[in-house]
Amino acid sequence: MNNQHKSLEEVHQSVETDIKGSRFKKILSFFGPAYLISVGYMDPGNWATDLAGGSQFGYTLIWVLLMSNMMALVLQSLTARLGIVWGKDLAQCNRETYPKKMNFILYILAEIAIAACDLAEVLGMAIGLNLLFGLDLLWGVAISFLDTFLLLYLQRLGMRKMEMFIIGLIFMIGMCFLVEMILAQPDMASIASGFIPSIPNTAALYISIGIIGATVMPHNLYLHSALVQTRKINRDESSIRKALKYNFWDTAIALNLAFFVNAAILILAASVFHKNGMNNVAELQDAHKLLAPTLGSEWAPRLFAVALILAGQSSTVTGTLAGQIVMEGYLRLRISPALRRMLTRLLAIVPAILVIYIAGDDEVGPMLVFSQVLLSMQLAFAVIPLIHFVSDRKRMGVFAISTGLKIIAWTIAAIISFLNFQLVYEEITNWIKVFNNPWLTALLIIGGVGLFVLLLLTVLYPIIKLKKKVNMEVHPPFQDSVLETPAFNRIALALDYSSSDPLVVSYALKLAKPGTQFILIHVAESASSRMMEEDTDDYEKRHDEARMSRYIQLFKDKGFETSFEVGHRNRVKFIAKVCNYYQADLLIVGSHGHRGLKDFIYGETVNRLRHRVDIPVFIAQ
Repeated sequence: MNNQHKSLEEVHQSVETDIKGSRFKKILSFFGPAYLISVGYMDPGNWATDLAGGSQFGYTLIWVLLMSNMMALVLQSLTARLGIVWGKDLAQCNRETYPKKMNFILYILAEIAIAACDLAEVLGMAIGLNLLFGLDLLWGVAISFLDTFLLLYLQRLGMRKMEMFIIGLIFMIGMCFLVEMILAQPDMASIASGFIPSIPNTAALYISIGIIGATVMPHNLYLHSALVQTRKINRDESSIRKALKYNFWDTAIALNLAFFVNAAILILAASVFHKNGMNNVAELQDAHKLLAPTLGSEWAPRLFAVALILAGQSSTVTGTLAGQIVMEGYLRLRISPALRRMLTRLLAIVPAILVIYIAGDDEVGPMLVFSQVLLSMQLAFAVIPLIHFVSDRKRMGVFAISTGLKIIAWTIAAIISFLNFQLVYEEITNWIKVFNNPWLTALLIIGGVGLFVLLLLTVLYPIIKLKKKVNMEVHPPFQDSVLETPAFNRIALALDYSSSDPLVVSYALKLAKPGTQFILIHVAESASSRMMEEDTDDYEKRHDEARMSRYIQLFKDKGFETSFEVGHRNRVKFIAKVCNYYQADLLIVGSHGHRGLKDFIYGETVNRLRHRVDIPVFIAQ
């Protein structure tokens, strides 16, 4: 396991579970990953099907929500098992098992699913802002880009604080709907009867398919297998069994909270809309508009909008993490979390802005449906490999799932795959009829056939043992010989006349040898220096010259040849230019010790400088 890169390496095994004290504290240390997963089950993409089910059929389809929640519990517990026992996330396991070209297609499908999920979150947040503040949808979509920076801030705080933030949002969503339930006063006996399985007609069957199809999110399977690895556990059998048990409890509690939210939306629609003969409420805007007159309270629509914004905001955290996992797992490619988040969000924002700008606000509902179709299309390609992996006794050992659980898992996979492919088939057929374009028709048919063939390969490839050993090493081979490095004959020092300069000089003298030449560099930053450069003659320039003379004398007294260069603007460019001109072997710079916002305010040199020079950079701090 040591020859592979770790899932979410910056937080891998960052949460200690061997806690002294009560057993309750030890159990709590495992709780958290599933709450990040649960937000995907209550994202804005699910709300439309819940509203449609409740407004058309009252409480009748609550059992469908419960059944889909139980399916999700089985699959999420399997993916947690994979991460804990195998020590790899789902994307890494796929890369190790399937051929290179097939893996690339699976990666593209996973990225499409993440972008589709992000699209639903962007639209949900924009709709919520529109309903609550009357903000134009186009501006709401644009504003959703700002949560990119919220996620980056949360990641810097650490895994536990991020989990606490998500749990806080889930709690507030739950409170919003609890108040809605009190205002709606649903019939408890009718709610209880809704748990008895029944399908009144074909329309109810179609909505049931939509509810089940929108339940399990493919990116959640990738994400959960990585998040459970943030817990530091011993690798003995007893410790692994405890981790599996506690993570199952975590998953069960978190998904039941998601079930409460989804059931609350359906019950709200049943007790408010269905009861009053409003049987065709499926749009989020319609539900918001009708809540106040039917419940007689202005708080009802406001809480609905607040919950919608919170749902969109909480779901957005998981998309980037899932994107990082699939990119690193499938491609062995790491990019900056900030860049990753921005790319993911732009993939959702740009299509949303274009559609709203060109077609108008009326197309937001169909876009939400489209995002769910894209998610449905990818789901089978995550579920089927997962079941293969947790059934593999060679890799899972005593923790491979039992025959009974295999039957349940494959049955769930078959149901979900069938329902999702049926949804995709119906949407493709509808698009063919609406657009009536032979080229689009041919493209959709080829795409559909291609997906079916890929599904067969996903099922059959591990069974017929065509496994091929794939190098999972993310780094180049380990070199046990020490490379010869050149001596530092010319050392450049970037001096800013701050408190860090003494350290820069001290390290320079320690790294020097007889005959070393020093190049002292300073960039004047006064206003007159920037404008007049060498012609300036202000107090700061005279002070700078006096200080530089003292530094030159210090090095000469110790027997070193010393040169100096003074620049007046663009410190990074000037320092790099001097290093290149003197052919320096090493650059030593000081550090102010500030970071984050202070870097933005005062300017940040070191990080940009190391990309401009092709010599070692020593940071004295």
